Amino acid sequence: MSEMFVHGDMAAKAAPKPGADREDGAGEEVFKPWSREQAEEWRRKNPPLSPWRVVAVQAVTGLACFGLVWAMTQRGEAAWSALYGAAAVVVPSALLARGMSRDLSNTPGAAGHAMFRFMFWEMVKIAVAVAMLVAAPKVVHGLSWPALLVTMIVCMKMNWLGLLWQRRPVVTKTTQRV
Repeated sequence: MSEMFVHGDMAAKAAPKPGADREDGAGEEVFKPWSREQAEEWRRKNPPLSPWRVVAVQAVTGLACFGLVWAMTQRGEAAWSALYGAAAVVVPSALLARGMSRDLSNTPGAAGHAMFRFMFWEMVKIAVAVAMLVAAPKVVHGLSWPALLVTMIVCMKMNWLGLLWQRRPVVTKTTQRV
């Protein structure tokens, strides 16, 4: 019965090293930094996504909603309401994209500055969208709230499509796809 209990000193010696008994081999991985050529190759294969692509997809979707509302209702007020709803998404998104598109690669503390800049421009985006919604009854005569709100929702949900729609990497003889 005394063999079942291990004293503190023996437990420390008998304890396996962290990750040593893992089957996935995670304890054996070693960090190896990339060379300049490897990093450039990765950047070439994975170009950065442009926020303007998302804005463009939202704008095209808004125009499509405008046309669809016009075709379905034959009411100018509803169609203009849909177009204003699209503008209430596209204009603030364009402001955010413009604010975020400045290059900070040579700025000291660029990561912290980029986070602050994102939060600032996101607040500007929200404020402009709210201001546009408050002004909507004065700007659009005969405002149709359902057309405006549905178009806004559809345009906002196009973010994922704008992010998915990206250029495919160039396949060369040395590149293999799995």
